[in-house]
Amino acid sequence: MNNELREQLQAAQKELDPQFKALRSAIGALNQAVKLAGEEKLDALAMQKASVKLAQAQATVENTALQEATAAFTASTQQALDALAFEFARDLKETFERRGQTVEGRPPTLVLGDLVLNIDVAARKAQWLYGKEALTKPIALSINTIVKAYDTQRRAIVERTIDGPAFLAELYNAWKMLFDERTAASGRKPAGNRINVVDVYSKMVLNRQSARFWNAPSRSTFKDYERALFIRDLVLVHSSPTVTVDATTYRLRLGGATKSQAESSSRSIWLPHSALDGEYYADVTFEAEA
Repeated sequence: MNNELREQLQAAQKELDPQFKALRSAIGALNQAVKLAGEEKLDALAMQKASVKLAQAQATVENTALQEATAAFTASTQQALDALAFEFARDLKETFERRGQTVEGRPPTLVLGDLVLNIDVAARKAQWLYGKEALTKPIALSINTIVKAYDTQRRAIVERTIDGPAFLAELYNAWKMLFDERTAASGRKPAGNRINVVDVYSKMVLNRQSARFWNAPSRSTFKDYERALFIRDLVLVHSSPTVTVDATTYRLRLGGATKSQAESSSRSIWLPHSALDGEYYADVTFEAEA
């Protein structure tokens, strides 16, 4: 037995084996892509899966022809996905138009009044939002399901009515509690009397809990106050943001967020002025009016 020769051959085999496996994966991905490209009607979703496999193969095989073929197939896949999205959006628009409602925008973002629908064709899902807040989990691309979800969220958000003065009094109370707590803890007032808006929202949620929850905290005894509803309530009181406490009138001020604050949902909120237009805010202040 020639051990030296055997070891040399095994070393070559070990070095080539990963390349062989990579080439085999690349050939398999190309075969699937060729089959899909030859179909009379392009299957966007199948192409999207094949495109991922081609990209993975390209990352492990250095070959110009493979790179060019992958780029071309990826571009065609995106075109097919766009066509599928527009086809779905067209059918959805027609459905709402028959109900006397106008859908604006273009995929992947459609606008219906104050609500926004984000479409992810590749995942076969869509999601309703109010501002930046998700109102639904990603739901199947079923027109009936999406329309039903819209009706539910329209009633909950768009048609929501509140007692403005009562909401502002509750907001002021949460702000004042945090203001007093932080003043007592640090020995000085918060800078500019500002309290983070998300902290104030969290305080409001806690303040809404009943004695039953505090006696036996659990999911079943927790009274939820969804963040999207809080933001909607701020929008509803925005035109008249004053509250009177102990004969003093206070005006609600929302402080704009810095770039870093805006990048964190735990440090800011996005208050919509319209479906797609709005502004990030980071803090709450109540100022006494003269």
